[in-house]
Amino acid sequence: MALTKCTLGEFIELREVTNDDLAFGSEDVRGVNNLKKLMLTKADINDRDLSKFQIVYPGEFVFNHRTSRNGSKFSIAYNDGQKPVICTEDYVVFRIKEDSKKDLLAEWLYMFFNRPEFDRYVITNSWGSSTEFYNWEDICAVEFLRPDYTIQKKYVDIYKAMVANQQSYEHGLEDLKLVCDGYIEDLRRKMPCEKIGPYIERHDVRNGRDGTKNVMGISTAKVFRKPTSKVNLDDLANYKIVKPRQLGFVQTTHNEKVFAYAFNDTNNDIAVSSVYEVFSTDEESLLPEYLALYFNRKEFDRYARFNSWGTARETFTWAELVDVRIPIPDIKLQHSIAEIYVAYNARKRINEQLKEQIKDICPILVKGALEEAQNGEV
Repeated sequence: MALTKCTLGEFIELREVTNDDLAFGSEDVRGVNNLKKLMLTKADINDRDLSKFQIVYPGEFVFNHRTSRNGSKFSIAYNDGQKPVICTEDYVVFRIKEDSKKDLLAEWLYMFFNRPEFDRYVITNSWGSSTEFYNWEDICAVEFLRPDYTIQKKYVDIYKAMVANQQSYEHGLEDLKLVCDGYIEDLRRKMPCEKIGPYIERHDVRNGRDGTKNVMGISTAKVFRKPTSKVNLDDLANYKIVKPRQLGFVQTTHNEKVFAYAFNDTNNDIAVSSVYEVFSTDEESLLPEYLALYFNRKEFDRYARFNSWGTARETFTWAELVDVRIPIPDIKLQHSIAEIYVAYNARKRINEQLKEQIKDICPILVKGALEEAQNGEV
């Protein structure tokens, strides 16, 4: 038959391989986000026993069984990389059984998970009171219609081709970033560094009752993004405004482990949390694009972390920012460097659009596979 009704438990098996010999360290720790991707963990793992962490080998799945306060999505990821990673023992790791790999392709299963329908199913069937869970037994009980291997492979090949195209584009993006970083490093060696304090101005303009509804957060990817938590659009009066060509940054560095900032290169005001800092540059002497390039470097993330302070929550405040020293070349040279930044940002947006297209195509590919299998049975 081209289409078979099954349960996931027939094809998958639980994995509980721990990092006993500490072959993997803190740099290998990953979390799982609700975009269904492995990510660098935001948790403080300084005092964690990594020997208890689970190993997620290439070709294996991992999910967070806690589903409450997760944006109504199921956090599950597939390790499609070349190297193992480790994750907290609180997560659930599984793989497709060896004798089932000709019946169910891992990539097809990942596409199956990457659908809004599956998120809704999981959230509806989660259980608990203050904290809701969706456990190993629950995922084993999931019923689904399985196309035969040939049809699965056809649609998986389409998916993999799109992923390969996006990854190729991303590699080119990283090459451009290396050019940017190299340019900055060359300036640091050739020029004296100055404090940026005299060239930047702090702003605290509130949104007011009739202000913009264009609410954004600031991500660790150093861009404005849609807020991850629910926002009451009728209660934005106290939000700060980031006007075009201004920058904002998050003072907390303890969780993010990066200097999370963003540059408003749009023509619209952006409303951000009142705890963020907002500032502009004196554009006759310091272009915001040039400063943004400097902030984009991993070296500056390390600088910000080293110069953060606090106990329960480490912060990099305005007082620390004004003391940052950078090379400030002639404004004409800054304009030339800014053109690289503009090109980098344009490519970065295209890359994000490609990622979104891949995510959006998953339900379409699964539906197409099911319809082709169904038609083949008639």
